[in-house]
Amino acid sequence: SLYQAVAAVFIMQVLWPEGLEFSNQITIILTALIASIGSAAVPGAGMVMLVIVLKSVDFPDDQLPLALALIFAVDRPLDMLRTTVNVTGDATVASVVAKSLGKFGKPKVKDWDDHIDEVTS
Repeated sequence: SLYQAVAAVFIMQVLWPEGLEFSNQITIILTALIASIGSAAVPGAGMVMLVIVLKSVDFPDDQLPLALALIFAVDRPLDMLRTTVNVTGDATVASVVAKSLGKFGKPKVKDWDDHIDEVTS
């Protein structure tokens, strides 16, 4: 949500400075926060979220393609980093929960023929 808010404010400073009022800044923050809740696990959702955030403050439709072009070059690397942080966080929490439940330990390796006598008799 922080990236979406910063990107939206940057776009508005460059393309639509008269729309950068305090009420629009609050709307950007709230919309970015709400929109980012369900989209962290979706790769490439940053551009869609940015459109949602910009439309929430009535950003002009004719300048929307130019606004997305300003952010497009940096969005993909940042999206990959966000996805990496999300996956690492999910794996860390799963490992902590598994450790607290005692699910980590030495695996019980069985040979392929452990029950050969039961099968052949």
